[in-house]
Amino acid sequence: MSERKKLGVSRAAAPKVDARTGFAVTGARLDKLKEWAREQRRNPTEAQKALWEQLSDSKVGGVKFTRQAVVGSTVVDFACPSRWIVVLISPPGANAEVLSLQDKKLTDVGVRVLRFSEDAVLGEMAQVIEAIAAEVTKPFDKRAARRGETVRQPDPTFTSAEG
Repeated sequence: MSERKKLGVSRAAAPKVDARTGFAVTGARLDKLKEWAREQRRNPTEAQKALWEQLSDSKVGGVKFTRQAVVGSTVVDFACPSRWIVVLISPPGANAEVLSLQDKKLTDVGVRVLRFSEDAVLGEMAQVIEAIAAEVTKPFDKRAARRGETVRQPDPTFTSAEG
């Protein structure tokens, strides 16, 4: 009988020397991520639909966003590759530890992460778009981001509150 692997967050894991190690995925894992992204594009949540309506067609800051994109080893809700920004929507009841780990993996390689709760997206759309527009218009150095010098923590105002 084989042991079944479980997804978990290990606190005792030693930090990696280079955050980019293991960030890019290939093979079967990449194929699964692409299929998962495709499925999410076909069946978006109400919050994803509402935010995509605001982000599509370069409406925010004149930059292009893609929806349900594979970035590294995860699928993000929205990505702006030219500005190294991803926008994530936290569903109610999501595991805060897993979300934090996902955000850290992205910020460690220079990707700027903006995470909003579904309630914020659906109830406070103007503030969400304002926060995204502010991040998009900030000066940004891609080379510094690749070296890991630019690290942006998520705005705690819009992070889903678990309680």
